[in-house]
Amino acid sequence: MARSAERGRTRVALLGTTGSIGRQALDVLAGLGDAFEVVAMAAGRDAERFAAQVAAVRPRAVTLADHDALTRLELPAGTVADGSDEALVAFATRDDVDLVLVATGGVISLRPVLAALAAGKIVATANKETLVAGGHLVMPLARARSAEVATRAGAGDPMASPLAWLRPIDSEHSAIWQCLVGESMADVARLILTASGGPFRNLPAERLVSVTPADALAHPVWRMGAKVTIDSATLMNKGLEVVEARWLYDCDYDRIDVVVHPQSVIHSAVEFVDGSVKAQLGLPDMRLPIQYALTYPRRLSSRAPRLSLADLSALEFGRPDVERFPALRVAREAALQGPRATATLIAADEVAVRRFLDGSLDFPGVARLVGAAVEHFGAAGDREPGLEALLELDLEVRTWCATASVAGAA
Repeated sequence: MARSAERGRTRVALLGTTGSIGRQALDVLAGLGDAFEVVAMAAGRDAERFAAQVAAVRPRAVTLADHDALTRLELPAGTVADGSDEALVAFATRDDVDLVLVATGGVISLRPVLAALAAGKIVATANKETLVAGGHLVMPLARARSAEVATRAGAGDPMASPLAWLRPIDSEHSAIWQCLVGESMADVARLILTASGGPFRNLPAERLVSVTPADALAHPVWRMGAKVTIDSATLMNKGLEVVEARWLYDCDYDRIDVVVHPQSVIHSAVEFVDGSVKAQLGLPDMRLPIQYALTYPRRLSSRAPRLSLADLSALEFGRPDVERFPALRVAREAALQGPRATATLIAADEVAVRRFLDGSLDFPGVARLVGAAVEHFGAAGDREPGLEALLELDLEVRTWCATASVAGAA
């Protein structure tokens, strides 16, 4: 990993500090002490929380999506505000940044991700649009960076891998990444993504129509943001992770499986051609995958709680029910159509979740609306759109989904 020669630290730009991942990332970075320095911070509209974070961290540069709130921030000495529309790209490509941690949502985060990789920065990302919408744009850059290292230092260098440059923060993809260290994809039979099953895994289909947002937000294991929690309840998150897995590991869709595992202790697994299965275990705590993405290829002591195998009473597994939870099937079908369809998928899901939360769509209507959007937009136009086309498509899909009438609309 590139490090500041004068300070001996890895210098970080953290995009999206006030959300769940951003807050936990700051906690992880604080626990790592002088090994890391947060140089730049960006957030959305939670100005009060952001102000407290900036006062504690004292970065060199900050920005907020709410530009009016940015002008009212009281900044520490030495911290400057960037209110420009290109602030995220500027932060991601700063000369004094080695690693960009992307905890922001939306396809708009693709621009700083692409810019960072092109500038030779490491990207650690929890942003699903990075790969679900833009995997065909992002992964060639990560492969180019790793190829440069392989040519210069040899294939055995830890940075001679695309995953060293585009580092997944999702617990499932971190698990697969850890299982694949030292392995060859030629020896992999299948990737196994585990799903908690959410709060409704045992609920009869006829009762799903009446579940409330409060019901869906009561995840039995994980504590996450509202969007991710609803995606867990619909199983859309697993569909999105299937698409991510295809790009991260260059793996065909028919070798990517989903298994329901309610305890969320096994975060995912890899089956090899000889029948051996390697899994990564840990308590449900996002600080572990965040720290692994920051410190790779090293492992440092962390604040995360320890797993005691002796205290595990049982581990359950089962197949996902795509009849009750069709979002997983919708996502797989979109994946087979290509990047335009998957970009439509994730944009439509954002709006569908928001409509469910505001009461204008019932729970089964989330998958119906997303499926309708993929059918409407997925096949038309360029199958592998460029960045600007993706941004235009994202806006078009969101606008359509905001008012589209499907079964399940209130």
